[in-house]
Amino acid sequence: MAKRFEGGIFDVDGVLVDSPHEKSWRESLRELMDSEWRDIRDQTTWSPDAFTSQVYQQELSGKPRMAGAHAALTYFHVPDEEGKRVEEYAQRKQDTLIRLIDAGDFHAYPDALRYIIAVKDAGIGTVAASSSKNANLFLRQIRLDTFAAEQGISSPSVHPGLTLLDYFDANVSGRDFTHGKPHPEMFLAAAHELGVAPENAVVMEDAAAGVEAAKAGGMAAVGIARADDAALLEKAHADLVVTSLDEVDVTALAQGRLEVRRG
Repeated sequence: MAKRFEGGIFDVDGVLVDSPHEKSWRESLRELMDSEWRDIRDQTTWSPDAFTSQVYQQELSGKPRMAGAHAALTYFHVPDEEGKRVEEYAQRKQDTLIRLIDAGDFHAYPDALRYIIAVKDAGIGTVAASSSKNANLFLRQIRLDTFAAEQGISSPSVHPGLTLLDYFDANVSGRDFTHGKPHPEMFLAAAHELGVAPENAVVMEDAAAGVEAAKAGGMAAVGIARADDAALLEKAHADLVVTSLDEVDVTALAQGRLEVRRG
């Protein structure tokens, strides 16, 4: 472990926000299979019940939109020799996601908000790093000041009118990187943006591909098993796997150790 963690890198979807990404991937593929793609439906292994949360976590979670669309169509053996269906699926997913965001179909995880306040108050820099082009839309709508007041949290880093988007010291979410996860490019850029050496950074991730990216970049990784997928995160070599960020000992974190809180 690091002598001291100086930077915390946060994925957004699944770590900070229960966003409708999974729902939008599932619903948009169902819509296509029930309409424009009905003629090729029997050539695939897709069915509404086959698109499970485990499929999402293993095949799509943490990947850029086009890579996610390609991964899903490959998994369900959807024929796409010219690549047009990947583009169509990716666009349908984006349209569905925006509709769900506008309808307020998401929420922030309370444990994540408590954790990020504690991390920053411990003197550790914070940076948002999501491959999603929509990450900032979520972060901008989450009022951290309101949350802190409701939770009775008194923090020098939280001031009136503060959104979660404003809270980060840096943000590389939605940028066009050459490589997606499990390549470490985005997380290395996040550490650089924060002015922290990779070995002094810890990544908070809920997807195995994200944990693999963190480890490939020489960083520590906390895996958050929100989808009953602790085994996948452990297999990806997360340094610590928890079901809630409330379990992480922030005092130990500031001292370069990843430990579960005692008591």
